[in-house]
Amino acid sequence: MNLTIAKEQLISGLQAVQNIVGSRTTLPILSNVLVKAEGSRLELTATDLDVSVSCSVEASVKKAGSTTIPVKKFFGIVRELSSQELELATDDKQVTSLSAGASFYKIRGLASEEFPPISQSKDDRKVVLPQEKIRSMMKKTSFAISTDESRYVLNGIYVSMKENKLTMVATDGRRLALVDEEVDIPDSAGGEYIIPAKAINELNRLLTDAGQIELRFGENQASMKLKPEKGPEVRITTKLIEGNYPNYRQVIPSETKERVTLSREELLHALKRAEIMTSDKANSVKLAFTKNNLAITANSPDVGEARESIAINYKGSDVTVAFNPGYLIEPLNALADEEIFFELIDDLSPGVLKINGPFLYVVMPMRLS
Repeated sequence: MNLTIAKEQLISGLQAVQNIVGSRTTLPILSNVLVKAEGSRLELTATDLDVSVSCSVEASVKKAGSTTIPVKKFFGIVRELSSQELELATDDKQVTSLSAGASFYKIRGLASEEFPPISQSKDDRKVVLPQEKIRSMMKKTSFAISTDESRYVLNGIYVSMKENKLTMVATDGRRLALVDEEVDIPDSAGGEYIIPAKAINELNRLLTDAGQIELRFGENQASMKLKPEKGPEVRITTKLIEGNYPNYRQVIPSETKERVTLSREELLHALKRAEIMTSDKANSVKLAFTKNNLAITANSPDVGEARESIAINYKGSDVTVAFNPGYLIEPLNALADEEIFFELIDDLSPGVLKINGPFLYVVMPMRLS
């Protein structure tokens, strides 16, 4: 393999793929990036066996070929080089020489044949959507993904594509985030899938506010091709989580007693300040709704106490309910709306957060001590 490539092209390709490589891996090949040169492209691929990320960038290829290179070292060297054009050449012992101006490096790699094969989804179940829409939907749900590995079906986002409606749900059993949007979905692409958290994290990192995303679903695998308006295409291939997602509709309260309109920014900053005065043992804030006032209090014997007061338009009966502050801060951080609506029944029922849009968030209360 022998090629010349612009530094910025190689950097953008390595940045897209290197995140998936963990620092502690039992297989040495998984620390490497697969580098494949042919035509006028250099394709870079990294994998952890569950999720794979590939990116194709422009290069001037003199001799086609492939190898694998330790990605963290490779990226570290390329990033620090001052020359804007780099030359790569790999010999038959899998040693890659990197020349750039007055700099010269030799990096030992492994044969490309050792790299795990990445199977491509040949499924017809394909849908093309704006990246901006998927990015917004994932931002509003991904924070609620469960990290409890014993309930593995909750370790991802549930995606339903039916009757021109795309629904995304994430829950950890204590709170649930749901967003659904009207989109054009071909009948052939309909179905229900659970995309694992690691693939979601990569998507959150790589999605932009412009361009398209092509989603393809197979029996137990999905592939997502990101087509930005400018910059290289990136493909994420992931195993899907197998199993039945719980009936999330059951936990959404069918009635509500009180509905309060709140300023998202004001509530967010009051909660952030109050959270400082909580501790691991006393990790709750009380929200007391009284006539035209919301009082937020936190009391932790070993830390101290906090009191916040927000003027609101409220004429309902007095309600005091306690929540884990983080479970309110995360959805408020993920939203951009100025106004939010908080729905309540009583101090033991879930609270529901809504906006003027297709978003709903259910959070379980904590017992008042």
